[in-house]
Amino acid sequence: MSSLPTVSSQPTRIQRKRTKGWQAGSAMIVDRGSRYGNPWRIQGTVLIAPDGTIQDLETPEAARKEASARYRDWLDGEGPDTYSVGRKTFDRRRVLSSLTRLKGRDLACTCSLPRAGEPDDCHAGVFLELAAHPQRITT
Repeated sequence: MSSLPTVSSQPTRIQRKRTKGWQAGSAMIVDRGSRYGNPWRIQGTVLIAPDGTIQDLETPEAARKEASARYRDWLDGEGPDTYSVGRKTFDRRRVLSSLTRLKGRDLACTCSLPRAGEPDDCHAGVFLELAAHPQRITT
């Protein structure tokens, strides 16, 4: 019997690096520069909403979790269809209409990867779930 390691066919999130020579390979980039970007930003413990209002949370982890939850709610129909943040427009309809592009693909975002046993509160995790189960979208 072979003792080769098994390879998971489940898509996963990888951390996009901004270092020279880094490549996403076959992963789809879903960071803020893409159509899939999250209009809620975090800076340390501060959550910055698309309209510029801020919420100071206890920890950076709590801020990431809240940003991901707000993004999920937005995709589920809460709030306006579009947000303009600086020169970037985030369009829910465009995101939802292109979810099939993400199905079965690894996703790359600049968010730090969680440590073993910690939840992954990056918005890319929302996409991994929705791409696998598009029927969960209620809009």
